[in-house]
Parts: sequence; structure tokens; C-alpha cells
Amino acid sequence: MKKHNFSAGPSILPGEVIENTSKAVSDLNGIGLSVMEISHRSKDFQAIMDEAVDLFKELLDIPNGYQVLFLGGGASLQFCMVPFNLLGKKAAYLETGSWAKKAAKEAKNFGEVEVVASSGDKNYNYIPEGFKIPEDADYFHITTNNTIFGTQIHEDYDSPVPLVADMSSDIFSRPVNVSKYGIIYGGAQKNLGPAGVTFVVVKEDILGKVDRMIPTMLNYKTHIDNGSMFNTPPCLPIFTVKETLKWLKKLGGVKKMEEKNREKATLLYNAIDDSKIFTGTAEEKSRSMMNVCFVMKKEYEDLSDEFLKYAQSNGMVGIKGHRSVGGFRASIYNALPLESVKALIATMNEFEECMLNN
Repeated sequence: MKKHNFSAGPSILPGEVIENTSKAVSDLNGIGLSVMEISHRSKDFQAIMDEAVDLFKELLDIPNGYQVLFLGGGASLQFCMVPFNLLGKKAAYLETGSWAKKAAKEAKNFGEVEVVASSGDKNYNYIPEGFKIPEDADYFHITTNNTIFGTQIHEDYDSPVPLVADMSSDIFSRPVNVSKYGIIYGGAQKNLGPAGVTFVVVKEDILGKVDRMIPTMLNYKTHIDNGSMFNTPPCLPIFTVKETLKWLKKLGGVKKMEEKNREKATLLYNAIDDSKIFTGTAEEKSRSMMNVCFVMKKEYEDLSDEFLKYAQSNGMVGIKGHRSVGGFRASIYNALPLESVKALIATMNEFEECMLNN
């Protein structure tokens, strides 16, 4: 039976990326060594790093004055590194979900944190609007996509202070005006590669403005000066990121990917809206194109476990919703084919027809 991988992360990767990574694990480019055993100081790995950085810059149209870093520690370490490097007196945060809340909590260890708005009053099922970004803040932090609650920011905010964004789960899903951001960061395990590498896009001129001592490994300048190789980088995940970026370029780039993602999301949301037994959880204008959250309507709640088992028996993997929302979550990241979305919709329709006709 064909498996349809809707896992929230680590998540689906393009088949050719997995195949190319597998070959490199056995023998990198015919050199007789695995990508996992060559020195990160070798010309073979330097070529991998250079290509990954160049593709990252090309596909996101990153302007001059920015550096692309590949680090360890996941996005959660960035919750600490961002305020370590940027927070002098006060930072502003937009609280749109669990990860945004955790980022703000970490920043409070370094200075004052002003939460400019929160959607916690409705279990984070919408993106707040009409908030004011304080002009005396050192930076303004947002989480662009919320995997748990299925909401997404669909614009690049105009900010009077450096804008910092956690884009772990929607990077390369749509074009981004990088010039509006001071830092963009995220874990790779949604749209880019396997767990183990973190990307950071940082504007150099926002650094060096805090008085505190920054530990060497937590200082962005350390990694800029050493090309992400101050210590041994996560070599294999970086190779896979490079292969994913090559795949994305071959498909037509970020704009083309946005079109594909919009088609997938529209089909699935329409199916949910047309259903007699399923309903979406996020407010319509805040809906994520990456993580589609839905539940059984109140009168059919007792069918939740039955549908989950039915979906799994039809090859649907990873659609159980997070405990904070319940129900179901279909993560439809870049690598998920339209075929899988159609298969999920067919499964939902078959189950609904069966239940309503019994």
C-alpha cells in the first residue's frame, strides 16, 4: 500500500532527494568515501557547503549584506541566540502559538519582553491584527507558521525595528522579501531536510550592538567569520538541504512552489468546508498552507478515533492532531505531492458517506 506522509516534522522529503542522499552516504561523487566520513575541511565538503549557501541565496533572492549560516541546536537554540545577540533593553514578540510563546519566554532571560498581541484567548486559532510594534524595541519577533494550530502569517510585516522570524515550517513555501527582515531562522526538518541542521539568514549590520559578553558558540559573528565551520557542522543534513534546494530550483523556484502549495491547500480546505462531519479549527483568513487542522463537528466527535484508524488503514501517515487542538492535522509541506492530498480527500469522503448512510 502506498503511504501518504502528512507528518508535521520530521516530515516528507522529495524522493529524488532521499535517493541522492542515499547514494552519497555510500559514495560521494565517486570519491570512494561516504559523505558521513569526509572531513568538513575537505574541498569535497566545502563544495557542498558553498552550493547550499549559493542556492539558498538565489532561491530566496537574498540581497547583499546578509549571511546564510547552517548551525546545530534547532530553532529552539535560536530562541536563546537571538536575544543573546540583539536584546539590549527590550524586545517585542507576537504570540501566535506554542513555539512563539516559548521564544518569548526564553528572551525574558535577557531583558524586557513586550508581547504586542496574542491569540491565546482563542487557543491560537487566528493571527492577531492591528497591533503596534514599539519603536523602542531592539527587535520584533514573529513565528510565521504555527504547526500545532494551523495558522500562518501571509505577509512580510513593515517593522520600525529589526524583524526576526522563525520560519521553521514555511520557509521556501512562498516568496519572502528578505530585505524586511533582520534575521530569519528555522529547523530544516519541515521543508528543507532532515533534523539536525538549522538555517539562519542574518543581516550583518544589526549585530554587535549589545554590551554583554556572548559565548563564542552563541555569537553569530563567530559563525559568519568561519563560514558555519567554527566547529564540525551537521554534514549529512547540509548535503540533504543542498539536494532539496536543487530539487526546488528544478521545479521552478519558490514562486512555482507557492502555486503548488496554494492548490493543495485550497483543495483540502474546500473539502473540509463542504463536509457534513468535519470542520476546520483556524479562522479562514489565518489558515496555514502548510498545516491543515480539522476536527469532527460536535455531533460526530465520537467518530474521531474511528476515522483515524480508517485513514491509517488507507495509508495516511501522521494525521493525528496535536493534543492542544485534537482531531487531525495534515501537514502538506513542499515535498508532499498533490496526489496525497487527493488521496486524503477521497478517504474523508468515503468515511463520511459510510457514516451518514449507516
